[in-house]
Amino acid sequence: MTSNTNSLPNSTRRVWSQHPLWQAVLAILATVIPIAVVLALAEASVPKVWRIAWPSLFAAALCVWGYCAYVRRIERREPVELAVAGSMRELIPGLALGMALAISSLALLNFAGVFHIEGSNSWTAALKPLPEMVLVAVFEEILFRAILFRKTEAAWGSTVALIASAVFFVVAHLPNEGISVMAVIVTAVAATGFASAYMLTRRLWLPIGMHFAWNTWFESFVSLPVSGHASHGWARGLLEGPEWLSGGTYGIEASTATLLVWVLVSAALLWRVRKRGQWMVRG
Repeated sequence: MTSNTNSLPNSTRRVWSQHPLWQAVLAILATVIPIAVVLALAEASVPKVWRIAWPSLFAAALCVWGYCAYVRRIERREPVELAVAGSMRELIPGLALGMALAISSLALLNFAGVFHIEGSNSWTAALKPLPEMVLVAVFEEILFRAILFRKTEAAWGSTVALIASAVFFVVAHLPNEGISVMAVIVTAVAATGFASAYMLTRRLWLPIGMHFAWNTWFESFVSLPVSGHASHGWARGLLEGPEWLSGGTYGIEASTATLLVWVLVSAALLWRVRKRGQWMVRG
């Protein structure tokens, strides 16, 4: 027995299209598919020498386009969370905060004698990871904050959304090399920090800036593993010491020093969210 959705009344189709779970699926597809297509086509049809920077940047642009198209078509509103107007007033503080988080973590590790610089590579090594870091920051903030967190918060409130956001973010990082209990805890706290930055402005530019600056500092400048991924940047940094402090093969994001810094910043952001009345409660 077959069915035809075209035979359903318009009101029934509208209710179906407005279901939060169905919307989340459509939103994820709208952001993931453009990235997958661009990167796959570039790898399959473009010589490696010509695959410098543009595939990641193009994929990031299409990711934004796909999400905005979904919002306009399915949610029938303007995607204010990615509006360009006023974006620099949030992106620049986000970049500064992400860099401050990274430098503070390294300062604690340096004070503990765990972090030091072995040497340096060519300054051009700092440029190579930047396009990929743009893609990672844009895609992950759209996926985890604009889609998963926002949809969960609208249905069940901020408390449930923060917990779910942390779980989603942790699960996405579980396959990474060197994952540990401490890495899971730090990742969950970082997810709370990014979500709090989104809640503070109800836009993505602040968390995108934080995410990009955090990853870029370690990928491009001090060459430390990030979420289990090896980095090859300008300076050749080294973490030596007990795993609970150095992070082991997972890197800086499995260190107790990083946990301390992220807990303090996330708590401060949550406090500002509460003070601004941005906490959503659903009965």
